[in-house]
Formats: sequence, structure tokens, C-alpha cells
Amino acid sequence: MIECNGRELELDVLRVFCGPGGTGGNPLGVVRDGPAVPDRAARAALAAELGFSETVFLDDETRGTVDIHTPSVRLPFAGHPLVGLAWLLRSLGRPPRMLRPPAGDVPVTVEEELTWVRGRAEWVPDRRTEQYASVAEVDALPAPPPGEGWLYAWAWQDEAAGVVRARAFPRRGDGIVEDEATGAAALLLTHELGRALDVRQGVGSQILTRPYPDGTIEVGGRVRVDTP
Repeated sequence: MIECNGRELELDVLRVFCGPGGTGGNPLGVVRDGPAVPDRAARAALAAELGFSETVFLDDETRGTVDIHTPSVRLPFAGHPLVGLAWLLRSLGRPPRMLRPPAGDVPVTVEEELTWVRGRAEWVPDRRTEQYASVAEVDALPAPPPGEGWLYAWAWQDEAAGVVRARAFPRRGDGIVEDEATGAAALLLTHELGRALDVRQGVGSQILTRPYPDGTIEVGGRVRVDTP
């Protein structure tokens, strides 16, 4: 439970895009009772207080309407909040077929332990991808690297198999020095490379992607409840 504007709210904390053995995963805060925090400024303040890479507010479960915040900005689309929320609702016996962030309608599918959401590259907030010559170069980067603006640093780990090593640096000045797993950035990279990817990010996360002929791209992964 957390307190916001003098009232208690239930908060679910998940790890999204975990590795096959449950490693890694980007922490996510989920406020299932979004209408209890109707004011956008209050949502921004709560997301900043919680300090997760993203916090998602579920505004209308029937329609799948959601609102996504980092500690400093509101996002039209993001992969790990949507995958995490879809998994959570399914675990509660209420699997969504569609989620609706501000960017548009996001179909949801489930295949065994993987939860998938489908979006478009043009929905991804401004960020830059940069290819490095080797996995070792990506691993050696300081956190964050010098410079400004959102950076997705990557290298081929196994190009033939589509396996990528990546690290993500928001460089927004809001306390998130490095994102453990970023679905939107993986979606953007998939669009740029034009092929399905198996992204190994952070200290132990895995993000899977697959493009479709209509220009949409699915992003999928495993989700776990984050336990102290």
C-alpha cells in the first residue's frame, strides 16, 4: 500500500522482461485504481516519489485505458508497463485483449510464459540507437555515457541468430541512470533492423521482438512479481 493525497492505494510491483531463469527484469509500479489519482500532477508526483523507470495507472479496465509516467515525463507508449500490466490482469483472471495508452490501441497476446504487446515505431518517444563494434564495448560503457538525450547502446551478440546485447540510458536527469529493460527501444531497434530480435539487456533481462507486414511490431517477455 502507498499513500497519495491522504488516501491509501494498492500498488503492485513487478519485474518485466525477466531472463529465462527469472533474472533481471525492469521494476514496474502498477496502480490498478487509476481514477483514485485523477490529477495528472499528482500522478507525476507519485511516479517521481516511487522512482521506478515507469509507473502505470489503469484508468478503465473494461476499455484498457492506461496512463504511463516516468519519474519526470508522461509517455504516449512504453513496452514494459504494457507487458507488465497485461500479465498482471491475466494473473488476476481478467486477461485483456487490448490496452489503450495515449498512442493508440495495443493488442495483447499470450504464448505460454511470454506476454506480448503490439505497437508501432512512430509511437516510440524520441531516442537514439547506436551500434557498437562488440558486446565488450557495450558492457564497458559508463552509466551514463557522456552526452545528452536518450541512448540505446547495442552490439550484435550473435547476428545470425538475431541476438543483441543492449544497454539503455535515458539521460533525463531524473534519477534513472540506466534502464534495465526497455520494450519501446527494442521495438525501435527492430524497426530499424527489419528483423526479429532477442535482446539481452541490463544485468539479466531478455526482450523478444517480431515485426509484421503491416508495420506493427510485437514486444514480449516474462514477468515476475517483485518480492523484497
